[in-house]
Order: sequence, then C-alpha cells, then structure tokens
Amino acid sequence: MNNPDKVLISSDRDKPKHKIAWLPGDGVGVEVLQAAKIVLDKLNLDAEYIQGDIGWEFWKKEGDPFPQRTIDLLHHVDAAMFGAITSKPSTVAQSELEIEGEFQYRSPIVRMRQLFDLFICKRPCKAYLGNNLNFNDDIDITVFRENTEDLYAGIEFCPIPHDISSSIGFRVATGPGCDDDFSCYVPWNDDDAISIKVNTRKGSRRIVEAAFQFAEECGKESVTVVHKANVVRATDGLFLEEARKVAQKYPGIRLEDANIDAMCMWLLKNPLNYQVLVAPNLYGDIISDLCAQMVGGLGFACSGNIGQKLGVFEPTHGSAPKYAGQYKVNPIATILAAKMMLEYLCEDIKAEKLEKAVASVIQEGIIKTYDMGGEHTTLEMAEAIAEKLEMLDFAITPYDETLEATVPEGFVTIYGDFSVHCYIHGISTDLGPFSTIYESLEKANKFYDEVKK
Repeated sequence: MNNPDKVLISSDRDKPKHKIAWLPGDGVGVEVLQAAKIVLDKLNLDAEYIQGDIGWEFWKKEGDPFPQRTIDLLHHVDAAMFGAITSKPSTVAQSELEIEGEFQYRSPIVRMRQLFDLFICKRPCKAYLGNNLNFNDDIDITVFRENTEDLYAGIEFCPIPHDISSSIGFRVATGPGCDDDFSCYVPWNDDDAISIKVNTRKGSRRIVEAAFQFAEECGKESVTVVHKANVVRATDGLFLEEARKVAQKYPGIRLEDANIDAMCMWLLKNPLNYQVLVAPNLYGDIISDLCAQMVGGLGFACSGNIGQKLGVFEPTHGSAPKYAGQYKVNPIATILAAKMMLEYLCEDIKAEKLEKAVASVIQEGIIKTYDMGGEHTTLEMAEAIAEKLEMLDFAITPYDETLEATVPEGFVTIYGDFSVHCYIHGISTDLGPFSTIYESLEKANKFYDEVKK
C-alpha cells in the first residue's frame, strides 16, 4: 500500500510556517484527532497537515504497523499529532495477519520513540477548576519520563536462547527440587522468559536535565526522582547517581527522591508537595497515569514525546476499541496535546488561548462527555472549545484608533503590558493593564458577555 501522502489542510501560502504529520491510528484515535482538528482550524495555525499511516490495520495488511513511508514522512516534518494504536500479544498479532511471511509485531509508538530518539516523555497533570473529577483542585504536576530505555528497550526472550541463559548462570527457584522447600539455584529452561532493563548514564542524565531545565524556566522549587534503587541497585542506582550530579548545577532547585511504591502513596496523601517528577521509563508510565487520574482521568491526560529534531504529541489513553465509532470519548486530552504541540512550535499565544478555552468549558460544566458525567459527544466537546476560541480573537500589536472602523467583530488588541482594547458590537473599551494574557482575556471575556446582554 504505497499510497502517496494525503494533505489534509494547507494554508493559503505556498510555504506554510509549520509542517505537521497527522497520525490518527486506530479506534478512537481517529475521532479524537478529528476533534483536535476542529480547534486547530479555529486557531488558524499556519500549517500543512499530512496524513500518515500507522496502526493495527497496517499490521494486518502489510505486516508492519509503522510502515517505512510513515518513518520517511516523520523525517520531513516539524511535529506530529498522534491518536492511538491497538496493540495485542504476539500470538494474537500473528493470527490476525492477512498476508504470508515472517513478521514480528512491535509497538509502533515504542519503535517511533527509539528510531527518532524521542527521549523526553513530558506529561503535564493539571487540575482545571470546575472538574468534579479532580482529587484536588490545586494539583499541577509535570512528569518527565525517560522514553527510550529501561524495561521498554525491547530486549526480551521467551524461551531464552542457550547462549544467553548460559552466560547469566542460574536463577533462584523454590519448591520441589530444593532441599526442605527452601530456595535454590536451578538452570533456566524453556518455560522461562526474560526482559532486560537498560539504563545508560547518557539516557539518565539527559532526562533529568530536561526536568531541571523545565523547573528552572517555570519557577518550580523542587524536582523529585522516582526510582527503586534500594532493590534494583545497578540500573536504578545509576539513574539516581546521575540525577544527583545534574542537581548540582541547579542550586536553587531542591532535589528529592522516593521509591516508586512509596511515591504512589505520597502522591495520594500529599499531592501538592510535588511539582516535577522524573523517572525511568516504567516508573514514569505508572506515576503519570496515577497523576492523570487525580486530575480527572485519561480523558484529560496529554503527552509529548520530544527529541532534538521532532516532537510527537498524543493523548495517553489507548485506542479503546469498544468505543470506536461512537464518538463518545473525551477529546480534551488530545486537545491539550495540541496545546503542547503549539508550545513546541513556539506558538505560545495560540497555546495559551487554547488552554484558556479548555479551562473555560470545563469550569462552565455545561458540555460534558460520559467520563465527566454527561452525554455530549467527542465532537460536541471540541465544538464547544472552538466556540470559546471564536468569541475573542487577539493580537499583540499596538492599537491604532484610525483602524477602529475596520476592526473585525470581537477583535481584541493586547498591548505589551497586557492592556486590552476591545471592539465588540460597535462598542469599544480599554481594559488593563494586567499581569498576564490570561488575566487580560478574562476581563475581555466579561466585557464581551456584558455587551451580548
């Protein structure tokens, strides 16, 4: 299936500012990306979006869920939006193949992270006011998960090849065959499996560095390293050792650390004590889902897979096959992933505006998908957020009174000091100054509502 890349959208210019791969994948991934497109269209992002093939259908038809043409595409874009994929055990994957040949299934997202060295998995977990699913309304935790190593390195064997089993010696066993039913050492056999945990100094150092850089830029007071170095001494010990080295370069930021099991307990007990968490791959996966549930669940959990040359942004939920085609799932996670992509592309104003629209819809509590206790659809949620975006447009430019007559309806001009000039329904006003764009837009929104009345 060597179909040419399909262009979904392009701006009016011959050369758009951004080139974005569009990877819907399987199941509800298709639906949530449709929702994301609604809000990105409303933001008028100067971009070209190019369809990419990925997911279970391509495994069944081609023996590759991440075809080479999609890999080639990702080498020539600035960023990518990814929906979701279906992954199944190896035996099931083999049984569903529709072609003859020797093929081995590997998760396309894991493979993507490794091929493009997307070593940062950044997962913001922020509570938005009005969400009755929040564990605490003040939670604002960002998880940095190492994305290419650890137990996700893909080095696994079942059964274990003889040259490997012989080189690592014996395993600990208990029960029959051991004296007095105590543990003893026995040879590996074909009933055994092994997965290798790989942590490198370079991989450990750079993810911790990313966490500290973020903390410094955002004024965070602490970074907490999550590990199990008291038991997994070699790999987790190395990770913790490198974290301590990196922390020395940031004397203004406090380094803390906790075992993964204790961390889960403390997050539930005292979530406001934590601002930035950094962890090896598996632990990061675990705690980011826990943090996501504390701010509403996977319907609110966005993620960025970021490397030196590419960023791929996605919701953290799976393809949810049982909901596929129903347009039932919450698209906010995907829309917040689009917000992360905007930040990655240095479209900070559009990113702020999008987050404000999301926060406004959540706080109003009128439009709610099933996980929020409502019955609205995926696209109805997206349209509600898009409507918030449409209410006010703004630009950071000096206001010119001579142009007032030509200013489009609902136009807002924000000065450098975040003062605001609004022109709505023929009525104009000046507001401000304010400390942030958020604050100025909030005032502008209130003015808009008063004029509508």
